[in-house]
Amino acid sequence: MFMKCGFVTIIGRPNVGKSTLLNQILGQKIVIATDKAQTTRKRIKGILTNEQGQIIFIDTPGIHRPLNKLGEFLIDEAKIAIPDADVILFLVDGSEPAGKGDKWIVQNLLETKIPIIIVMNKVDKIKKPEKIEQNLLTYKTLFNENLPVVRVSAKTGRNIDTLLRNIYKKRPDGEIMYPEDVVTEETMRDVAQEIIREKILLNTSDEIPHAVAVKIENYFEQDEIDKIYANIYCETKSQKGILIGKGGSLLKKIGTEARQDLEKITEKKVFLGLEVKVEKDWRKKDNILNDFGYKQDK
Repeated sequence: MFMKCGFVTIIGRPNVGKSTLLNQILGQKIVIATDKAQTTRKRIKGILTNEQGQIIFIDTPGIHRPLNKLGEFLIDEAKIAIPDADVILFLVDGSEPAGKGDKWIVQNLLETKIPIIIVMNKVDKIKKPEKIEQNLLTYKTLFNENLPVVRVSAKTGRNIDTLLRNIYKKRPDGEIMYPEDVVTEETMRDVAQEIIREKILLNTSDEIPHAVAVKIENYFEQDEIDKIYANIYCETKSQKGILIGKGGSLLKKIGTEARQDLEKITEKKVFLGLEVKVEKDWRKKDNILNDFGYKQDK
């Protein structure tokens, strides 16, 4: 079956709304989204199929200066997603002018012949139209050419249809790569791991979100119930104490919220067993990063 089909890579600084945008486009949650940096740690494919064809979106980690091996992995995940793209969405926070991080991304990643669309998110936060235009100018001047711009709100869905029309114009002809009912390549193990990590991010602060990794040790899928056993890794005993909480209260809350989300996704009962373990300085160790799933799949 030949029609329009192409790859679209979403690039931007942390917290500009990449994952929220992808969930909004697909009309369902396939990637976790919080206001914490490093919420997205791996490339994730989201697949939109309709009568106009198929778009394979690649959501990437927010780009910032790496401080450890994990940070280097996050940058590489974004770099790898660029060369194969048919279109790049440079997603920016339109409620503020371009900063050093945006300039670094353009100079180091976006000097390419691949078509780029500047997507201004969060414009609904600004009441004065002239302020939006002032901010837009700071992003446009980062490039040597006049690029198309779409103003959106990933949170409310405003102008998502306009963005899709702009993408459709630039897609090549080709055979669709995935069945029409497939929206992601992620397995249920992947989904469970990320849902648990999302609940940790939402329920903790300070250094905890960055210092945590989740590993699914066992996933037993049955007709009426899925049984999932996961380890939550942190870097110090004090972090472990925070994650468990007084009398196990926080760990129970994280587990309950994750289980409820997983039951909605699987449409059946879920048993979720969580254990917190300490792995000192895991973000700096290649072998541990590989074991936790942070290895390049090029």
